[in-house]
Amino acid sequence: MADVAARQTRSPAFRRRSLLRRRRSRVAASLAALLAAIVIAGALDVATTTPASAQAFTYNPHHTRPVPPPPKNDGQMLVQATEVDYDYNNQRISAVGSVQLFYNGTSVEADKVIYDQKTKRLHAEGNIRMTDAEGKITYANIMDLSDDYRDGFVDSLRVDTADATRMAAARADRSGGNYTVFDNGVYTACAPCKDDPKKPPLWQVKGARIIHDQTEKMLYFENAQIEFFGVPMAYLPYFSTPDPTVKRKSGFLMPSFTSYTAFGYGVEVPYYFAIAPDMDATFDPRFTTKQGVLLQGEFRQRLSNGSYQVKLYGIDQTDPGAFAGLPGDRQFRGGIDTKGQFALNDKWVWGWDGVAMSDYYFFSDYRLAQYKDPYGSFLSLYTEAVSQLYLTGVGNRSFFDARAIYYLSFSGNQSQVPVVAPVIDYNNVINSPILGGEFSYKTNFTNLTRDTAVFDAVTTAASTSGLCSTTSADPMARVPSQCLLRGMPGTYTRFTAEAQWRKSYTDQFGEIWTPFVSLRGDAINADISNQPGVSNYLPVGDTQTVRLMPTVGFEYRYPFINVQPWGTTTIEPIAQVIIRPNEPDAGKLPNEDAQSMVFDTSNLFSVDKFSGYDRVEGGSRANVGVQATTQFDHGGSIKAMFGQSYQLFGLNSFAVADVTNTGVDSGLQNAASDYVTSLAYSPNRTYTFSVRARMDEATWNVNRFEAQGTANFDRWSVSLMYGDYAAQPQLGYLTRREGILTSGSVKVATNWVVQGAARWDLVANKINQYVIGAGYVDDCFVLAANYVTSYTYQAGTTPPVLSHAFMFQIGLRTIAQTSASSSSAGVQ
Repeated sequence: MADVAARQTRSPAFRRRSLLRRRRSRVAASLAALLAAIVIAGALDVATTTPASAQAFTYNPHHTRPVPPPPKNDGQMLVQATEVDYDYNNQRISAVGSVQLFYNGTSVEADKVIYDQKTKRLHAEGNIRMTDAEGKITYANIMDLSDDYRDGFVDSLRVDTADATRMAAARADRSGGNYTVFDNGVYTACAPCKDDPKKPPLWQVKGARIIHDQTEKMLYFENAQIEFFGVPMAYLPYFSTPDPTVKRKSGFLMPSFTSYTAFGYGVEVPYYFAIAPDMDATFDPRFTTKQGVLLQGEFRQRLSNGSYQVKLYGIDQTDPGAFAGLPGDRQFRGGIDTKGQFALNDKWVWGWDGVAMSDYYFFSDYRLAQYKDPYGSFLSLYTEAVSQLYLTGVGNRSFFDARAIYYLSFSGNQSQVPVVAPVIDYNNVINSPILGGEFSYKTNFTNLTRDTAVFDAVTTAASTSGLCSTTSADPMARVPSQCLLRGMPGTYTRFTAEAQWRKSYTDQFGEIWTPFVSLRGDAINADISNQPGVSNYLPVGDTQTVRLMPTVGFEYRYPFINVQPWGTTTIEPIAQVIIRPNEPDAGKLPNEDAQSMVFDTSNLFSVDKFSGYDRVEGGSRANVGVQATTQFDHGGSIKAMFGQSYQLFGLNSFAVADVTNTGVDSGLQNAASDYVTSLAYSPNRTYTFSVRARMDEATWNVNRFEAQGTANFDRWSVSLMYGDYAAQPQLGYLTRREGILTSGSVKVATNWVVQGAARWDLVANKINQYVIGAGYVDDCFVLAANYVTSYTYQAGTTPPVLSHAFMFQIGLRTIAQTSASSSSAGVQ
């Protein structure tokens, strides 16, 4: 919630830039196109995979029967009935009255059963219920089958599978132990109406003939029609789909529709290849009205120790001029997106993430990868893609991580983005005590390279006149009073090692004393390029330095516990004293990984409050506070904390401005820090509330305030986050920021859900982003529509603009699921 409103302050007023003018007639046409797509796809083999839905509407859970264990094939038949007759002359067995027959894992219940030992035929009549070894239940009036159930016929049958799908037919003929032909058959995945089981289900597929091929695990429908509530909606001369037991099978997936200003209207008709049990692929061409065919393909493979996937994209644009003046103004555009992870053993894994594009705007222009989901960009503004190779190991009390990282900028400022190769972390806590206490150590090695310096304006004049731009003609305009150096040009290498010892003991009065000592060392090499303005912040050229920081301190806690019939309350005063020398070369070294500084109760008692290794807290400090916790016997808890930090002597690191002014305006820059407080209340599983605040130590003015609350009920849920942040001009936040981010959903009826979310800039008094959606959801059918606004980055330094997307989703469980979306942003 720290930047609920921060992003809006950096961008001008957002305006919708769209060539799409939606009218009701066009919406109706889109709905008709969706239904037409289901009909068209129905005429093809529809493959089965797990569909990915970006709209958060999924089927309600349906009851599935557990599959019984494999039966013993002992060839013995067990018969129970009111009356059993043996005709030894004709070798027939007749059972009458509440007949139960068990044979090779299949049970048959009927009013009457006749078994002919000569012909090995089983004939049953009246209220038949047959349950096979896979859990499938067949109801019928008359059944005549061979004793191995390979051949025969069934009249007036209904079949219920373990996956809660149902079929019915006037007659079914079985042959070869493989083919079953249903005459005048009906198929559905919907449960029957509890009040009126004879009432037509929400949807069903009727066919003059339905052929089930158990070898191919396919259902073939002839002269079929799709009905909703018993009303025919579409006619299909031929339709096929995998049977409900299939989890993956080659074939066409349901098409999807999308529209975007950059490429016009598009339709995707994916084809799924089930290559082998351990690998599959999807070929997904998108046919667009403005730019031709966008080819997409994905290959996936799972090995014994991991898995990987590769996605490829490519298009030969028919109208590159539509992107005139933008990175997309080229004939061929494409990209690759891959990831994988493999286990070396039970403690070590290695893997990769990789992204490459012909131009940095390709994914955004064609709504690919993370841009395919407008919901994701509602909460997160994507600024770059990450390519990395990593190795991670986790022990009982140790952790190792090494990776090389390449960031691909989505804003075109690639030269200002660092390449990190490598960054290595190792932490370890010694298992056995040393001097009666716990000994731990950690190391970090970082090496990064950046081609061009990154400056950020901290004044209105610098921002409006572009003084901090790297293309500025006056290098002396880029000075600390006007700009921050967010990223140094050149190569920066640092190795950090820190060892710590601590021991806690409790005296006879219940006081807890924890002395601790630590020693940290940093070896730094900075080869800084002499680009305009950089020398105003850092010494250019090759610089080496070694930084040592010894620390001695203790922590004191004295918990007071009060037990009542309704619960237990603990009040715990806490005091911490830390003695150490001044920070060496404070503010004179690059700062790449410690630019974020938020002072609150979560780091009040941290020995080093900086977020990274490039800065180290120096000077001696005392941290004091009180913590109160109440645990209620019937559930629920309250936790509160209040405290302050004091600079005892030495140089206050947070009062020293570095190249990014980290620590300045943090609330720690004075000898007595701002007051920090927090409160968390969770009365039960339904509600959660939390508040965090930082108040000025002299005036008690609120410099930072955050509040969050959630409530989850059976029929509705709501979440609200509020943030209020004072201006921090030395960090570039020139005005106060205040905003609300809220989301909620309401189940307005048994199967109807309405949901929404909004981001409200209270300073500008406008809602910058919002999501509105509604959907019908049950165990077999999904119908949903959403309208989403989200930010999209533009080329170069142009601020992000607001995108608008309309998404429509329809799904029939086990048969089809498709979606359509219409978006506009950025390109005119």
